[in-house]
Amino acid sequence: MSDSVYRVETTPRLAQWRIEALSSFTYRKSDPFKIGLWNWHLILERNGNLFVKLHPEVSSATKEHPPIASFIIKIIFFPTPNRKIIVHPGIRDKQLKNNNDFVWLIDTFFTGKFIIEVEFLDLKIAPPSGGEPSSIWSGNHLEKQSSFSALSSLGKMLAEHIHSDITINARNGSITAHRAVLAARSPVFQSMFSHNLQEKKLSTINIIDMSLDACQAFLSYIYGKFQADEFLAHRVALLKAADKYDISDLKEACHESLMEDINMKNVLERLELAHLYGLARLKSGCLRYLVYFGKIYEINQDFNLFLQSADRELIADVFQEVLSAWKRL
Repeated sequence: MSDSVYRVETTPRLAQWRIEALSSFTYRKSDPFKIGLWNWHLILERNGNLFVKLHPEVSSATKEHPPIASFIIKIIFFPTPNRKIIVHPGIRDKQLKNNNDFVWLIDTFFTGKFIIEVEFLDLKIAPPSGGEPSSIWSGNHLEKQSSFSALSSLGKMLAEHIHSDITINARNGSITAHRAVLAARSPVFQSMFSHNLQEKKLSTINIIDMSLDACQAFLSYIYGKFQADEFLAHRVALLKAADKYDISDLKEACHESLMEDINMKNVLERLELAHLYGLARLKSGCLRYLVYFGKIYEINQDFNLFLQSADRELIADVFQEVLSAWKRL
């Protein structure tokens, strides 16, 4: 049997698989054919009835961005003068991952030559972070794909030390980076490299108040190589670095994250962080947790130590919140 038996002919959105004889097989799978970002397969299966299947080939692209497909699929009989067509009702915005996600049962008996035709009306992918899927054939998707590719390249530059020109010395190790990237993300770094400072002369930056792991997480964020576990493990260090190097989006990301899991073990530390770095919502959240929800009475020993060391202005804010709570009783 020649290779042409399995070949699918394509145009940008149309695929046709020509079947010369139906009676000679019970299962046939086409060669992969490219439509959009994915390679696809058509399958014919006879088991009493006839089934037509369509699915994307298993790959990293399918795993990371499974297609959400809208298409029309039909069977066209020939010779041409006596053409007969069976049309599926149509598929709209169906996510396809494996060979059982689209199965068409053909209950009409027929013999002879025919074509299976698939016309893709749209192919979409959903953003990794959630939200509305977008068409791969729209400018909006191209913009996102461009941003994704650019961030991937930046991440590769960091991970593989491509043309690194600056060394960052953390508390327990060093890591290399790129002046241009750091300067673009931080006005503090830009100032360092623009003036005749030690960092410009020696091509080094000393950040000895950060561990190497925290510094790696800091650079990962700057380079767009965000890792959720890495971020959560080093939020406090990242907050301090974001404030020190004036990276406002990272500071706000830390602010939002630190508000999400206030508990009795961390509330006093976070209250001090909020006061020190001007995080009004985190400060309000900690005070509300301590006073309104009464947790201040459950951490007496820690609270007494807090009163001995905390900033006087912050202690006054705590007592003001306590007084306001008493007035509401």
